[in-house]
Amino acid sequence: MEKKQEMDFSDRRAVDALYRISSLSGNEKNPIEALEGILDEVIGLFGGSSASISLINAGSDKLLIEVERGLSKESKGFELPIGVGITGWVALYGEPFLCGNVLEEEKYFKIDDRIKSEMAAPLIEGGRTVGALNVDSFNENAFTQSDLRLLVLMANEASRVLENMWMIQQLRRKAEQLQTLVLVGQDMAGKREVEEVLRTINREALLLLDCKLSAFFLYSKEEDLLHLNSLQDREGSRSFSESLSPSDSILGTCLKGHRQVQTEDLLRTEEHHFVNLIREEELHSMLVTPVLYEDDSIGVLSLYVDRPHRFNDDEKLIARALADLGAIAVQNARLYGRVFDSEESLRKSERLTTLGTLAAEIAHEIRNPLMVIRLLFDSLDLDQGDDDYKNKDLSVIREKLDHLEQIAGRILDFGKSREAFRKDFALQEIIEDAALLVRLKLEQSQVNLHIKDFKENLLVYVDKGQIQQALLNLMLNALVAMPNGGQLTLEAGRSADGKAQILVNDTGSGIPNELQGQIFDSFLTGTTDGTGLGLSISKRILRAHDGDLELLESGENGTIFRIILPLVIS
Repeated sequence: MEKKQEMDFSDRRAVDALYRISSLSGNEKNPIEALEGILDEVIGLFGGSSASISLINAGSDKLLIEVERGLSKESKGFELPIGVGITGWVALYGEPFLCGNVLEEEKYFKIDDRIKSEMAAPLIEGGRTVGALNVDSFNENAFTQSDLRLLVLMANEASRVLENMWMIQQLRRKAEQLQTLVLVGQDMAGKREVEEVLRTINREALLLLDCKLSAFFLYSKEEDLLHLNSLQDREGSRSFSESLSPSDSILGTCLKGHRQVQTEDLLRTEEHHFVNLIREEELHSMLVTPVLYEDDSIGVLSLYVDRPHRFNDDEKLIARALADLGAIAVQNARLYGRVFDSEESLRKSERLTTLGTLAAEIAHEIRNPLMVIRLLFDSLDLDQGDDDYKNKDLSVIREKLDHLEQIAGRILDFGKSREAFRKDFALQEIIEDAALLVRLKLEQSQVNLHIKDFKENLLVYVDKGQIQQALLNLMLNALVAMPNGGQLTLEAGRSADGKAQILVNDTGSGIPNELQGQIFDSFLTGTTDGTGLGLSISKRILRAHDGDLELLESGENGTIFRIILPLVIS
């Protein structure tokens, strides 16, 4: 048994498997594909009969099997209460567990009669357990304690990969939302028919906020009534007539109070609009947003979902932005109406003066979508300073906002997925994009990031995702070395022998002298929750690109690593 354990830790296949898991963030487009890739590595390494990754559903406090390999059909989509079964116990306590014979283990919960032994390790992000990685065997005592320790390492690396990928997805989601708002504003500027614009707003609200129904009510001051102007589902516009008094509905509370109102359970709320529709469509939750123009009540935008749901701050902000665009559309329509209503008077007197005044007023209102979207940027706290990563991503949007002022051009797609294959990249670009991935950890750790500007455009032929992963490993290690905050500096340049280099300099406590000669060895770690593979994997990535990773110096004033890559000769 001891011999087998020694072989496990020295087995190059284990290192290769962890290396491939680490690279998944650059090679896969979504988390589910990454999860499947992780399971393939687990099955191949341990020779398990089946394996699964379960994630905690925050709404139900249950474990849901997201992906599996080799389990019975009955396990598909299976939900397990946290604390129940071996996997549930691991998710509850955040500790790994090994069982040589499930029939003798009281924690075991049977989902497949063929399973005889099992081991599981927690998936931990930011100190919080988010799921579990599980591997089973149809044979008893199929796994050892050494296998369990290796599974923990794989779970830690998988957690890091998934955290990075979900972070990227969130950024892309934000980019798509902002792009949609810009496009809606641009579309609105070129249309005179308010009904057409409101249908567009309803349609985009359905997509951006994942709703089942979207409704736009316009308010008539003379009648003191809300009239349904547009009702839409995912299939298109719906023919429906509805008018109601503001005093009889939550919609009126929203309108009169000039504030957003949400209801999490419509079926238990005494609501006087869409009474039959709410029952027929089984609508559960609603978000109502006032449509205002300079404190003038124009109407409400009402969004409905067919599940219990509490709208978060980001969702409310998107709804508010759409409502503001709707207000501008209505006001522009009224201004156009004034133009046509004034036609007779323009013929009789002061034609040019009056027309010029109205035209200037309309032009002023057409520029308002730009103001709304810029206010949205500020509300989302997207402007973080000259050195913040977000300025680079948002520069495209700001450029297109200038186009909106000119009512010309189309918005370019800035949210393209990263290419995972080798091609020419600017070294400065790789550094800046990698810095995006650790922005939250930098803020939480009170670490200031400084990226030195290098005027020369150095090109390297690389797999961008893998190089960024190596750089990310160095940055995360630096954060660990600076628990009380500090300075992290990234600098691109030329080495003395004419190669491209990246210097990673932190102000941490340094690496102990006795460990400096071993830091690139596999499974060497200075923390309790580390894998001991970050530097080893990073060095292998750089050497695979005909480069290298070096420790230049380390002491009480900090540590400097150097990434070396061959330059593209133009």
